[in-house]
Amino acid sequence: MGQETGLRNSMMIPQSCEQAILERFLRAEAMALWAVRAAQLRDVPTHVQAFLKQHEADELDHLKQFETLLGHSSRGREVLPTVPQQWPALAVLLFGYEALGLEFAKLLVGLRPDMQAIVEDEETHVGFFERELHKILAGDTGGAEQARISAKAWWRKLPRTVDRYLQDEPFNSYREEVRRGILDGIRQRFTAAGLLDEPVTE
Repeated sequence: MGQETGLRNSMMIPQSCEQAILERFLRAEAMALWAVRAAQLRDVPTHVQAFLKQHEADELDHLKQFETLLGHSSRGREVLPTVPQQWPALAVLLFGYEALGLEFAKLLVGLRPDMQAIVEDEETHVGFFERELHKILAGDTGGAEQARISAKAWWRKLPRTVDRYLQDEPFNSYREEVRRGILDGIRQRFTAAGLLDEPVTE
């Protein structure tokens, strides 16, 4: 199903959007790298800590790849971003942003098939946090409730985040279609994971 979504998304945008997508990805990979570094300072399960170390290495590789393609560096940070202290809320945050990254990776690979490895890495990251959230939701009710509350809060902020990512001029003729595709894809993923209720049809 992921491959079909990627093909559908890639047909929405022409080659003229490639530079804008690459620029968005550079920013997104930098943000992901900082978030993963910040997450490693939290009290998370041992196996999650090990995954985050590998995740950081993956994001650093991606960042360097996009910096090379674009010919400039991403802006660094002196202070890591604030991330949730509790693992259920942190897992939702990481899952959400990795899901967003995967949607953009699908768009990118439609323009640059040579970057399929980026999609595969994003699928690995999303899959890990998806499995962790299944454990949380199947466990104690406190953690499950915290995860669902965090997911709803994150979801409410997502449209504004996507709008910022799609504000560049090359997206003008395709913005609404791409925006809808990204939001629908993430909504389906969050719903399937048990984090959000099925949308109510009015």
